[in-house]
Amino acid sequence: MKKLVIMAFVVAVAISSCKKDETTRNNDITSQINGFPKESLSTDEITSLKTMREEEKLAHDVYVTLNSKWNVNVFSNIASSEQTHTSSVLTLLNKYELIDPVGANAVGVFSDTTLQKLYTQLVTQGSVSVLDGFKVGATIEDLDIYDLNTWALKIDNQDIKYVYQNLAKGSRNHMRSFYSQIISAGGNYNAQFISQAELEAIINSPKENGSW
Repeated sequence: MKKLVIMAFVVAVAISSCKKDETTRNNDITSQINGFPKESLSTDEITSLKTMREEEKLAHDVYVTLNSKWNVNVFSNIASSEQTHTSSVLTLLNKYELIDPVGANAVGVFSDTTLQKLYTQLVTQGSVSVLDGFKVGATIEDLDIYDLNTWALKIDNQDIKYVYQNLAKGSRNHMRSFYSQIISAGGNYNAQFISQAELEAIINSPKENGSW
């Protein structure tokens, strides 16, 4: 009994410590973002912020849902990272006093009808098998990298560039993780949005440090 009590205490302390570390990290990211000057926004920048806020939520929500189906760490771990991603975009929306398209929407609920349909499609596909789930993860990161690359050519605000660069770094690491899982499960994945050459460059290079 004493051993069980001690183990429970250790687990509780570990969870509490993790939550504190996560809160500290998120506060640091918010401070970094708000440390950049507040600049005027272009139409493209406004559109990109609203789009990426929901697109990062899409990744989070799909991974949370697939984790409940397959209970594989790669989904839960990357879902946590995606929460940081969508929260960082929210920090920008708040900084520029823009309406948040996510609001109080629950997991799987989106303002953008295209993303709403995509969520349903991806969850359905990823629920067929765990390998299909890994492929869905790679597909999401593929799209995310493509969109971040595209937006990077249309924005010049320092804070938005900083956030998108970190999101892209994280997405490349996520792609490495999902691709590794796909190969280990006997599958394969070819690029759907970025070029095959860019995909191969990502998966054949080491994990990038300091990503969100």
